[in-house]
Amino acid sequence: MTIGRYLRWKDEHGDEFRPVSLTGTELLNDRTLNKSTAFSYEEREAFQLDGLLPPRVQTFDDQLNRVYDGFRNASTDIEKYLFLRALQDRNETLFYALLSRHVEEMTPIIYTPTVGKACQEFSHRYQKARGLYITEDNVDNMDELARHFTGKDIKIIVVTDSQGILGLGDQGVGGMGIPIGKLSLYTLGAGIHPAHCLPIALDIGTDNQDLLDDPMYLGVPQRRLRGEAYKAFIKKFVHQVKRNFPKAVLQWEDFSKSNAFDNLNDYEEFLPSFNDDIQGTGSVVLAGILGAAKIKGESLAEQNYVVYGAGAGGVGVADQIFAGLLKEGCSHATARDRIFILDSQGLVFDDREGLDEYKKRYAKPRALAAGWSVTEAGKVSLTELIDNYPVTVLLGTSGIGGAFKEGHIQKMMEYTKRPMIFPLSNPTANCEALPEDIYRWSDGQALVATGSPFGDVVYNGRSFRIGQGNNVFIFPGVGLAAIVSQTRKVTLDMFTTASYALAEMVSDEDLQAGCVYPRISKLKQASLHVATRILADMKAKDPNCDLAGKDISHELAEHIWEPIYLPYRRV
Repeated sequence: MTIGRYLRWKDEHGDEFRPVSLTGTELLNDRTLNKSTAFSYEEREAFQLDGLLPPRVQTFDDQLNRVYDGFRNASTDIEKYLFLRALQDRNETLFYALLSRHVEEMTPIIYTPTVGKACQEFSHRYQKARGLYITEDNVDNMDELARHFTGKDIKIIVVTDSQGILGLGDQGVGGMGIPIGKLSLYTLGAGIHPAHCLPIALDIGTDNQDLLDDPMYLGVPQRRLRGEAYKAFIKKFVHQVKRNFPKAVLQWEDFSKSNAFDNLNDYEEFLPSFNDDIQGTGSVVLAGILGAAKIKGESLAEQNYVVYGAGAGGVGVADQIFAGLLKEGCSHATARDRIFILDSQGLVFDDREGLDEYKKRYAKPRALAAGWSVTEAGKVSLTELIDNYPVTVLLGTSGIGGAFKEGHIQKMMEYTKRPMIFPLSNPTANCEALPEDIYRWSDGQALVATGSPFGDVVYNGRSFRIGQGNNVFIFPGVGLAAIVSQTRKVTLDMFTTASYALAEMVSDEDLQAGCVYPRISKLKQASLHVATRILADMKAKDPNCDLAGKDISHELAEHIWEPIYLPYRRV
């Protein structure tokens, strides 16, 4: 039985209620059931709460006003983060109701960019247990861990080994902040009940010397597991997940670029799983490109794409652009010809010694640059590529702050009146260029989107709203669709469908402001639209799937939880 159905119990009069067996302090300490000062007088008597709470009963709105005052009184972003996490740990209904009323204000606090600092300071600011920590010592005992874990109906798992946390790198056990934050967004965006969500940190050591030298560090104090030992550990973990949480969709998060691709390729057929850094990033960027192309009145096939930064996110972006080009009628060869990727050694060529496997599909033949003017033979920098080839779309996934220069944008304007410039790296310090600089360099003509949140930019009397290419517009809807459909595999096509669905959520008003993404306040509508489009596409392509004969809107509604208090009845 889903949480949604469980919360829709009705008595003989048709009134909704929730059956509850816990009493006293056990009830108050259950974060999914606690109403705190909003327990009615009748509930206080029935559930043995008399004397355990202040005498006055508060309304839900009273509580929301009180906790919002507490949030605003926190003086720094990290203090606001800790305030919200503490609220989440004691009353999840109130926490999500608060978030849903202040989405634009609080999303940057519970996730990027603030969560990065929370991961860095995890051991010094640890508050309360949440999720599972899997190590070499306990991975074989996950059966036992699962039995003791309170959640018995897990539908979505976010797991990290903390090696590639945002743009910060190896954060050891502190990376747990990422799964916790991502799952908060699953609930906020897609209505997946917190009891269905499980954050997991794979603590297999750290190579961050500052953490190893810190006497307060809470993780395993040893160097990171690597090679065949790492692969054996991951294999054990995945098999344990499938055995103990058979209904769960697994999201890989913030692994190193090579492990990200290896884990996805090794296990995407074994259990429904995806990597948000690869597939989610690619999907949200394609959606932004679709919006920008609409502003330009051009097609995807009329653009030439440069992805600066060929890690997991960068190649994921290339993959999704490739899928979009195929969807719009390009041949495989034509689509690949229009996509260029660069890493720390410059433009990726197919004859490079030791070239990573995942980069090979976008590597260019050396002959392409035969007549180009370059400083160092055999190596093509970003500047040299733009100088020699008509680039119209420049996408930054490098994590190198300030990598995009005025000369790059001005050269691109020789090829197109309205270049697409997306500096997508986060946190903010790693952004390849500041939006205000890009508008100034392009005389307000560039189409800009970022990975981190930025305020509006005013240039020549016109106000530009900066769209944030935030994966949160994609992964909650994809995850919800995977859960509802009970799919055996999360496919690339699901993410392509999500891209086009998200692009449909961008209004004419958004586009007129030069913005290629909806406001983050539209997160829930966007997530449900993404899920609906994916499910409709799955149903259309496979008439015999589990959705056959079912109403998609009804199926979604059965899985979506709203953060409200229902009357409790003791059972």
